[in-house]
Amino acid sequence: MNGKSVARGAVSAVVLFAAATVLCGVLYPLAVAGVAAVAFPWQATGSIIEVDGVKYGSALVGQPFRGEGHLWGRPTLADARAFADEDGGPLLWYGPENLSPASDEFGARVAKRVAAVRAAHPDQGDAPVPSDLVTVSGSGFDPHISPAAAEYQVGRLAAATGRSVEEVRGIIRQCTERPLLGALGEGRVNVLKVNLMLDGIL
Repeated sequence: MNGKSVARGAVSAVVLFAAATVLCGVLYPLAVAGVAAVAFPWQATGSIIEVDGVKYGSALVGQPFRGEGHLWGRPTLADARAFADEDGGPLLWYGPENLSPASDEFGARVAKRVAAVRAAHPDQGDAPVPSDLVTVSGSGFDPHISPAAAEYQVGRLAAATGRSVEEVRGIIRQCTERPLLGALGEGRVNVLKVNLMLDGIL
């Protein structure tokens, strides 16, 4: 192989690399983003719930609610120390628990949460506490809870908001997302949407 062949091969490789970079790194992402913005404008901009010009949060990001008149979501581990903005201000960050389910620390945390949930729901007596009310999700900011976890809170919500039990259940049903195609996954309740409806915003 002579020098000219090596040079041509090198040039071809550089041209191919540049073309692949432009195609896969620039044009393809722009095309996907453009299609998403047109076909799914709400999802492409963060699934933000906005009412009368006020943004209340994303339907895909969990928020910590602990008021008596609000539906409680999964526990969250908020950290404002790990990251900062360009001005040095703390940025709130959520993360998973990262504890072994077999560890004593995990057991102690869950036991404490179970006691707190039971204390806030005396109407449930010794009924098992749904696990998603006392365990952090894998992402740390799951916006949903199970229908069972929502049902567990119905009595407290009715008493705190002055609504009937059936009215609270009706709101929860409206905010319950069914399994994909009726079979994939499980039903789930969007906590933020329920609370906005309880507050009369949605």
